Order: sequence, then C-alpha cells, then structure tokens
Amino acid sequence: MEFLLRKMCAYGFIFLAHLISVHAMLDPIDFLALQSIRKGLHDLPGSNYFASWDFTSDPCNFAGVYCDGDKVIALNLGDPRAGSPGLTGRLDPAIGKLSALAELTIVPGRIFGSLPSTLSQLKFLRFLAISRNFISGEIPASLGQLRWLQTLDLSFNQLSGSIPFPIGTLPALSNVVLCHNRLSGSIPPFVSQRLTRLDLKHNDLSGSLPPLGLPPSLQYLSLSWNRLTGPVDRTLSRLNQLNYIDISLNEFTGCIPPNLFAFPISNLQLQRNQFSGPVLPFDQVTIPTVDLSHNRLSGEISPMFSTVQNLYLNNNRFTGQVPGSFVDRLLSASIRLLYLQHNYLTGIEINPTVEIPLSTSLCLQYNCMVLPIQTPCPLKAGNQKSRPTAQCIKWKG
Repeated sequence: MEFLLRKMCAYGFIFLAHLISVHAMLDPIDFLALQSIRKGLHDLPGSNYFASWDFTSDPCNFAGVYCDGDKVIALNLGDPRAGSPGLTGRLDPAIGKLSALAELTIVPGRIFGSLPSTLSQLKFLRFLAISRNFISGEIPASLGQLRWLQTLDLSFNQLSGSIPFPIGTLPALSNVVLCHNRLSGSIPPFVSQRLTRLDLKHNDLSGSLPPLGLPPSLQYLSLSWNRLTGPVDRTLSRLNQLNYIDISLNEFTGCIPPNLFAFPISNLQLQRNQFSGPVLPFDQVTIPTVDLSHNRLSGEISPMFSTVQNLYLNNNRFTGQVPGSFVDRLLSASIRLLYLQHNYLTGIEINPTVEIPLSTSLCLQYNCMVLPIQTPCPLKAGNQKSRPTAQCIKWKG
C-alpha cells in the first residue's frame, strides 16, 4: 500500500511539474487572460474552434493564438473559413491584460454585449476587426489612446452613439470601417495622413463634412445611407487620390466640384441628394459609371459626359437639347446605359427609324419633348411619355 502511495505521489509530482513547465511557456497574466476569454465565449453549433483550447497544453499552440516569446501578440477568435458558424457570448474585459497584443480579430458570429473599455490598454494594438456580430453600446472613446492602431473595423454590428472625437486623432489610422451600425452625430475630423479607406455607410450620421477633416490620402470614401448635409465642394475637391466614392442617399447641397470628374474613379455615386446648379466637367469624363440621379441639377447637359458608359442623369432639372455627341456614341454602342427621364429636356436629334443597339439602354420618358423613338424604361419611370405642357412652360419661364 505504501509503495502504491509513493508511486501515485511520484506520478502526481511529474504531472504537476509538466503543468508548470507548460504554463511557464506563456506569461501567467496572458495565460489567465486567455482562460477568462475562453469562459466568456462558446462555439456556435457546428463550430469546433475551441477544440484545441486545452489549458493543460501550451496556449501558444491554440487555434488563433500567436505568440512571440512568452507573450500573445495576435488573437484571431473563431474559424476564419467562409461559412463557419462562428462564436457566441461576450468578450471578457480580461482581453486588456494581453499587453503585447498587436492584432485582434473575431470572425462573423453572434457575439453580443459592449466593447470592453479595457481594449484601450492594448498599447501596441495595430489591427482591430470585430465585424458581423451583435456588438452593441457605444464605441469607447478610450480607443483614442491606441496610438499605433492602423485598422479599425467594427462594421455590421449594432453600435450606437457618436464616433468618438479621439478616434479621429489617431495618427497611424489607414482603414476605418464602421458601416452598417446605428451610429449618429457628426463625422469627426481625421488627422492621419495615412488614411486611405473611410467607410461609414448605412448609419444615422448627420451634420456636414469637416472641410479639412478628410486627409488627401483618402482613396476609398463611402458615406451613403446617412443624413449628412451641407456642401461638399471644399472637402471633395482636395481628395484627388480617390478611386471610389459613394456619398449617395444623403442630404448634401450645393454644386458638384468640376474637378471631381477627373479623379481616377471607376464608379461615381452622388445620387439621391440635393445637389443643385449646372454640372460642367473640365474635360471628357472617363469614369465608366456616373450616377447623379435624383438631385436638383439644372442647365444643359454637358457633352463632356458623352464618354461615360453608364450615365444616370434622371430625375433632375436639366433643360435644352441632348448633345449630338451622345447620339453618335449611342448608335455605336459605346454608351451602355443613358437614363435621362424625368427632366425638362426639349429634344434629341436622332432619326426615328434608327435602331438602338440591343446592348444599350436609353430612357427619355417624362421630358418636354415628343419621344422620337420608343425605348424600354425602368418601371419606376412611370407610364407618362411626356411632361404636362404647363410644367414645361412654367419651368422654361
């Protein structure tokens, strides 16, 4: 019996020594933080991400855990493969104890609750991406203490409140993606001269654009589906490195800066605002798709737009004749889509017997002209072929 007890004690000592040696590989504070994070999160049915999180082994070998020496430097929570069910639960405040963490990502899932304010303790954090979950509450203003942060992606959650002003003061930011939330208030000015992507679409933001608050380094700007107001010419005319812009479905006013049409953009989306006045590009527009529909733009249509492949000018207040250069490009199928319906245009010089190429969509409905040709229009254009004469006389007068 005594021999058996001695043998069990020996095995127990060896097992204890093994645990100590394993845990010694990782800083004890990081080890305890990972335990707390694990307790707060669970695999959704069909996920087995946490199967490797056995705390009797080296945590640096856990799925999604990356170490440098005895510290955790990256934490990618959840299976990153497309279609993975993801995780559920809450993100434990102990996350802030991982003092060397440079990267934190969480795959799409059903993680809920607010963002821990302790994230601000991650002084070396460069990449923070927690998207497509159910995170609610406000964005902690203390995130403005993360001076090394380069990417902030909190998109497709349920965040509310304003975008904290300190976020805009972060000097290293290159990507800010906060789209598809419930954020309100104004857009803070951003000081980072490295900022290339700003995506704030599908929120409830209001107020005007900060005139000098968007750096000229911006290449991607998406602000659609908000309630933003005021003029944009002073802000946008400075952003000559933009290759994507979508500020549609807001309440912007004033003129559209002419130099905007010379930017290296593939898709210019300014529709459904309150822009007014004439639109006069300096040169031929080479942007493939330009959407200026549903505004209050007026004057004659510039022939500089005839080189656009997909042009939406419908639902404005354009007057006069459609330039002849448009007809030439329509008949050569260089223009794929030309929507001019719901304006006050008085004519287009096109032979009634000519056939529009099948690859081209042309709509002239509801203008101040008798339609020279019949072409299919979108259902939203309605059934009326021309405007009532009284409207045309009033507008002309």
